[in-house]
Amino acid sequence: MTKQLILFRHGKSSWDASHGRDRDRPVAERGIAAAKTMGKLLSKAGRVPDLAITSSAVRARTTLELAHAAGDWACPTAVTDDLYEASIDQVLEVIHQVAHHHSSLMLVGHEPTWSDAVSYFMGGGAVAMPTAAMVCLEFEAVTWPQVEYGRGTLLWLLPPRLFA
Repeated sequence: MTKQLILFRHGKSSWDASHGRDRDRPVAERGIAAAKTMGKLLSKAGRVPDLAITSSAVRARTTLELAHAAGDWACPTAVTDDLYEASIDQVLEVIHQVAHHHSSLMLVGHEPTWSDAVSYFMGGGAVAMPTAAMVCLEFEAVTWPQVEYGRGTLLWLLPPRLFA
């Protein structure tokens, strides 16, 4: 059996200082369009995850909401503070808490954590994650706690600019 993990970087965000805290930064117009594009793409490809969990940052939550709506996804979603400014180990802990009946999981979050996570899960190499990009990793695992560093296979990496 396998588990598939999709890491989705939030859409391009606004750096306007009027938003106060970093976690409150909204998605910019370009990010809105990219999130919708990626949501539709995943649906058309038949790759909608069984569960999607997002960072609590506004830009990550909005990215998931836009992709979910644009692609008409049926999967449940959840929000967690554990993916905001997360370490690689915190990301792994979130993954390990997922119920075993979900065969695919999407996490929506941030750089540099996502690029680092891909590298750790593949056991090396470097991957650049532009805004609103998705990467899918596959693991030989029956349960999510069996997902570990160095055991993932990169299936695909999709930046939104390929589909604009």
